[in-house]
Amino acid sequence: MVLRGSLRRRGCLGISVVALVSFTGASSWSQVTPVKGEKPVTAQHAMVTSVQHDATDAGLEILHQGGNAVDAAVAVGFALAVVFPAAGNIGGGGFMLIRPGSSKMDGGKPTFLDYREKAPAAATADMYLDAQGNIIKGLSTSGPKASGVPGSVAGLALAEKKYGKLGLKKVMAPAIRLAREGYVLSEQEAGYMKNSRNLPLFEESKRVYLRGGNLYKAGDRFVQPDLAKTLERIAENPDDFYKGAIAAQIADFEKKNGGLITAKDLADYTVAERTPLVGHYRGLEVLTSPPPSSGGIVLIESLNILEGYPLTHLGPNGAATGDRSVDQVHYITEAFRRSYLDRADFLGDPDYNPKMPLKEMANPAYATAWRKTIDPVNATPNDKLVRPAGFMPEPPPMTEVHEGNETTHFSVVDSEGNAVASTYTLNFYFGNGMTVDGLGFVLNDEMDDFASKVGVPNGFGLIQGPANAIAPGKRPLSSMTPTMVAEPAKNGKPGKLRLVLGSPGGSTIITTVANDIISVVDNGLDVKAAADAPRFHHQWMPDVLQIEKLFPEDVAKSMAERGYTVKVSGAADVKSPGVWGASEMIAVDPKTGMLSGANDYRYPMGKAAGY
Repeated sequence: MVLRGSLRRRGCLGISVVALVSFTGASSWSQVTPVKGEKPVTAQHAMVTSVQHDATDAGLEILHQGGNAVDAAVAVGFALAVVFPAAGNIGGGGFMLIRPGSSKMDGGKPTFLDYREKAPAAATADMYLDAQGNIIKGLSTSGPKASGVPGSVAGLALAEKKYGKLGLKKVMAPAIRLAREGYVLSEQEAGYMKNSRNLPLFEESKRVYLRGGNLYKAGDRFVQPDLAKTLERIAENPDDFYKGAIAAQIADFEKKNGGLITAKDLADYTVAERTPLVGHYRGLEVLTSPPPSSGGIVLIESLNILEGYPLTHLGPNGAATGDRSVDQVHYITEAFRRSYLDRADFLGDPDYNPKMPLKEMANPAYATAWRKTIDPVNATPNDKLVRPAGFMPEPPPMTEVHEGNETTHFSVVDSEGNAVASTYTLNFYFGNGMTVDGLGFVLNDEMDDFASKVGVPNGFGLIQGPANAIAPGKRPLSSMTPTMVAEPAKNGKPGKLRLVLGSPGGSTIITTVANDIISVVDNGLDVKAAADAPRFHHQWMPDVLQIEKLFPEDVAKSMAERGYTVKVSGAADVKSPGVWGASEMIAVDPKTGMLSGANDYRYPMGKAAGY
């Protein structure tokens, strides 16, 4: 029997970022709320969670056909390109973390597929600066020069070829069907198209997504014949996207519109297979993302710092809702502040920066030294923050002086215990806004994830160091953090899988993943309560503690009294950095093997489902 999560249909969430000056007045705290006490979806054999219910069903369909977790994940990835075009994509890129189960696929070792976009060969370090050296606003986020070379098709195709069982044609069939026959839009999904900043700027995008001005609304069926044909061509031969007729169409489109991506850029694109990072927390193994993800190492460093505090003893403020105590929030925030400082100074594409101090950042002794700098009560202002001496190299100089919110994540576990956590993105909603003529998909605006100017914040307030400067063929630094938690290995055998997770949310991805782990491991929440818990975020710069509207008012007030600058951030789009992502989590009961899946209430069109 298929077990389905609820499909609560709600309108688009409001957007606001305001200084938290007063804590009175209930209206300032009202927003769409999770269903209290809602339980995770459970299943005995396999589970899929994603931000869109049709995509979840695509993965489940493939599992029922005998596919493994990778088959299902590739099916979900291509389906999201159809049913979640704001972030699901074949015009972007991302990461896939794979952990084999009893099947011992490809030798039984975990692996990490990096199919992140690459800068075109014509890209230069100063391409977004004017003659005076100032950033030209919007050039890296909209229009033809904002795109890196897409990697999603190559990454998903390689995953299927090397680790899947059924073949690309079979696993892409649900996506092709959804594009050809269409799917019914919810109010939230129709709102993504209606409220896009970039889509109205380009004629082909207006034709495809805005119906020539007759805007789509909830209940309409969205059919994409051009995309269906493109997907059929990819299913027949994925190399066509990079070295064939599709590649030629993309290159011609770029040339005609003043873009930088050439046929050679596409032909030269490669997927990098990397070794996942491994950390430890409360006796559990944390398997996570290596650079060019900044997420994995920042997650490990944050958890290392927090390992020294009795977070369970400090206690959640309300276990049923996931609300945190003031002390928990304080210590977690200070850990984030310190690890994001290291992110800014040292991280970038490992192919261009082979000497990044990852071991030093993951060193438990370094975490111990960081803890000594944390006041048990008061905030540490950034101007008083001093990195412990003797552990890290001298950071490169910065010039004095925000990955996009619109990423998406999905998690899969199959009946053999194989697990996939995958996060991919266009950067901002609908990427650069440009739909490739006749092909039906939008290109990314991922170049904004580079440092357009070293030391100057990107679209999400993140400070970027020289390690993330623009260079031809380079992959931009990312916050995407697909992660798994497992019991430690014993007698040479991998430990039991406990948690598969990840989230979109730009710079908030890392803090969301960390808080989800803490909610489950320290506070004992199930994955649904963890996914729905009120969120908070600090990224060193700007020196601001962002909180959701549902965050407990008394805790927020106490944090302000401790010296934090607190801002309330609602659900957000390209106009706001305060997005809170969508936790798509799967937990495995170590005793029974029962799977629990959760879709984040913030994306009501999503679903967890299993059998």
